[in-house]
Amino acid sequence: MRIHHELDLLRVVKEDRWMMNILAAVRDLHLPDSWVCAGFVRSKVWDVQHGFTERTPLGDVDVIYYDPDDIREEVEKSWEAQLRSTAPSVPWSVKNQARMHTVNGLAPYSSSTDGMSKFPETATALGLAMDEYGELRLAAPHGVSDALELTVRPSPHFRANSQLHPIYEARVAGKNWQAVWDQLQVLSVREN
Repeated sequence: MRIHHELDLLRVVKEDRWMMNILAAVRDLHLPDSWVCAGFVRSKVWDVQHGFTERTPLGDVDVIYYDPDDIREEVEKSWEAQLRSTAPSVPWSVKNQARMHTVNGLAPYSSSTDGMSKFPETATALGLAMDEYGELRLAAPHGVSDALELTVRPSPHFRANSQLHPIYEARVAGKNWQAVWDQLQVLSVREN
């Protein structure tokens, strides 16, 4: 089975009880503009595209939300603790995108999706959310084609800023994704 478009992606996630439980746990927190994103989505796509029947373990499960009224990091840690009490085996990481621009030295983000658009790779800038009816929403500020086509390339934000080029190059080298997903094509900043 392969994922050919967004609807296929949503279908394979709906068929994955573990992913749906994580999405439900995040939904039940009622965080504003919240998404489970990055490797949580990207790794699922790459696993399916490679024909893997076992999930590749994740270093963390990234949850982002957008609340400009309270950007204290300790609030994020409190949300992580609540999620850990719900699902202790999940390596939760919660970040308020209304705060992350200060960490990254950028202008304030306008939403979680805006923050996602600043992720290093286009294939990582993917998020899923579950609504109160159990339906899924997909955020993909750079589209899904790079993830589906197993292409790792810098996001427009990283491509446009030469100071970020070494960060991108070091990140993709350090991640060594091709050791797990051998069909990936990892592009350097210069190849874009």
